[in-house]
Amino acid sequence: MIFAATPLVAAVPAGAPAAETGVDVQDSPASLPHDPWQGMNRQVFGFSMLLDRYLVAPIAHTYMHMAPSPVRRRVSMVVDNLGEPGTVINDVAQGHPRRAGVATARFMINSTVGLLGMFDVAAKMDLPSHDADFGQTLGRYGAEAGPYIYVPLVGPSDLRDGLGRIVDILVDPVSLATGGFTTTFGATRVGVTVLDVRARSDVAFRALDDATDPYATARSGYTQHRVSVVQSATGAVEALPDFDSPMDARPSADSDHPK
Repeated sequence: MIFAATPLVAAVPAGAPAAETGVDVQDSPASLPHDPWQGMNRQVFGFSMLLDRYLVAPIAHTYMHMAPSPVRRRVSMVVDNLGEPGTVINDVAQGHPRRAGVATARFMINSTVGLLGMFDVAAKMDLPSHDADFGQTLGRYGAEAGPYIYVPLVGPSDLRDGLGRIVDILVDPVSLATGGFTTTFGATRVGVTVLDVRARSDVAFRALDDATDPYATARSGYTQHRVSVVQSATGAVEALPDFDSPMDARPSADSDHPK
């Protein structure tokens, strides 16, 4: 369940209340989901979780058992590296040329010196990674999220981000350059990505099992995460205290986010 797994990583991050206490993540007034189709969404969510439990999760757990953590880490880095060209497109569309330059440099460096992305050489050259997608781009220019929707085998979304995902797939430079998903490379990429993202999401899925209302927890986490993602594109990122540092030594909100 690749497409469901990706949002769930954000929906229940490590250290979230649901993961620690089994209590649902609560909706804040600023990010209250608009969920007019909740009845249908809950049914689709239940079906998706059953499919994950009895089909996708066992495959992912087998992969996690057989592949050592360092190997899985290299696979994840290659998957992430193949997403850099899409990030470049959205950075440009959002009017962030510096970010686009960083993503371009990261892809070129990690695809060569970093052995197809297995090693993040660019990060050691002070070129940190960041994500950008078309749903974020639409939000950057004021598009509202619209109704929340849980898409079968795709996972949490809303109308804006659903449209964004379609655009991202259609204009993905790597896919266009390699002949699309019907080629051997394209099909292999999809399969590996499915396995990798589900494995990385395993903690999030387990946290949902401990939540009082797994559906509401996933919905709330996804919605709040996407609010933050859009804010990062507009520069309206909330500055949070660094509780590991003295008050006068907090990093600036933009210190790790190239423009």
